[in-house]
Amino acid sequence: MSERKKLRILNEVLGSCYLSNEEYLFHCPKCSHHKKKLSVNINKNVFKCWVCDYSGRALRRLVKRYGTFHNRQAWDEFEETVDVASFGSDLFEEESSFVAEPTLSLPEEYISLANKNLPRTALSALRYLYDRGITKKDIVRWKIGYCSSGEYSGRVIIPSFGMSGRCNYFIARTHMDDWKKYKNPAASKDIIFNHLYLDFDEDMVIVEGAFDAIISGPNSVPLLGSTIREESRLFQEIVKKDTAVYIALDSDAQKKEDRIIKLLLKYGIEVYKVDTSGYEDVGVMPKELFNKRKNEASLIEDNFYSIFENSMRF
Repeated sequence: MSERKKLRILNEVLGSCYLSNEEYLFHCPKCSHHKKKLSVNINKNVFKCWVCDYSGRALRRLVKRYGTFHNRQAWDEFEETVDVASFGSDLFEEESSFVAEPTLSLPEEYISLANKNLPRTALSALRYLYDRGITKKDIVRWKIGYCSSGEYSGRVIIPSFGMSGRCNYFIARTHMDDWKKYKNPAASKDIIFNHLYLDFDEDMVIVEGAFDAIISGPNSVPLLGSTIREESRLFQEIVKKDTAVYIALDSDAQKKEDRIIKLLLKYGIEVYKVDTSGYEDVGVMPKELFNKRKNEASLIEDNFYSIFENSMRF
């Protein structure tokens, strides 16, 4: 698409602008600052607001989030990408046929580690969490608890809460010497882990497990060892909200990561790949290092399609 055509669509979406060096300055649609502080570089395909720091490495994101159906359609026709809006009736279920979110109860023996006065039985669980770099703030945010008796004795519990505010799953990880690291409930994993606390209007990090999500930051969601399918709740929410995704799976999950990236790109989702090399998983990375690598994450271009398809033929 020529710069002139791109600028015309951006003018329709963001309003008038003026040229400063190689960048066009618009009013920021996110912070609505009275001055034109949203800097757009069409040739480099990037934007940044110098007031609220709203930024991205794909102008399509601005058009899809703030433009009309006509704007999105025009941009996608120029770039020859899939128009997400046209999939509404085919991809997503009608509200009347929506399947209610699953719920389950936490173990009766569950004790929250966010409590001020804890019994001595909490010491082992706390020591395990602190050794993993998990802070008291993390414990409070993620509502982490433990069980000292019952079926999940000797395990830390990380609950997940759906939009209803009710528990829809939980992770039970041993903090003792149990040969079985995880003993999770026999419940559906087709949930959005901690959906209640996620903001799909902001960038989202997709990781493998719950401990990875704690390390990678507040707007992170674990796959719980599974993958993303078109019919899954997580995928549908991402596409509906056109959420930019940072994918940071374990280094030994390359094939699964490739399939997820391919699926997200098919629906025009902005995808960044975070380098997790040198570590078994994100959960053992220092938080500062993960944040650094996230900031350096590379945008996956659409030509990933052909690279992926060619690699699958051999």
